[in-house]
Amino acid sequence: MTGEYQHSLDNKGRLFIPAKLRDELGEVFFVTLSMDKCLCAYSAENWQIFSDRVNAMPYVKQRKMRPLFAHAAKCELDSQGRALIPQNLRDYAGLTKSVTVLGCNNHAELWDSDTWKSVYEIETTPENIAAVMEELEF
Repeated sequence: MTGEYQHSLDNKGRLFIPAKLRDELGEVFFVTLSMDKCLCAYSAENWQIFSDRVNAMPYVKQRKMRPLFAHAAKCELDSQGRALIPQNLRDYAGLTKSVTVLGCNNHAELWDSDTWKSVYEIETTPENIAAVMEELEF
């Protein structure tokens, strides 16, 4: 998944999912917490891959993933391409109105637009991109 999209939550907590990402996420997808102050959305297929990977871990390590599963929500698109994002997940990511939706390879991220702007300004400097490419040996 790729791209950056600006959308707004409606007063019921529904978020329009961009058409390009809807095709990849599918009609039913999973949203959960992230290591950052945002949410991650996985297609059913990628959620299963994620879940299988956790299942392959020793139980002691599986327990560390508890928050991601405990707070995961199965989301379905309505006829207008919107998904209801549960209140507890909106609270975690600080989503109130303006939301930036990012494609991030095998998942999408849902960010409060102001929070994303701060992260974007740090992550998208030429110096940071060069440092990351070097660190990852690209």
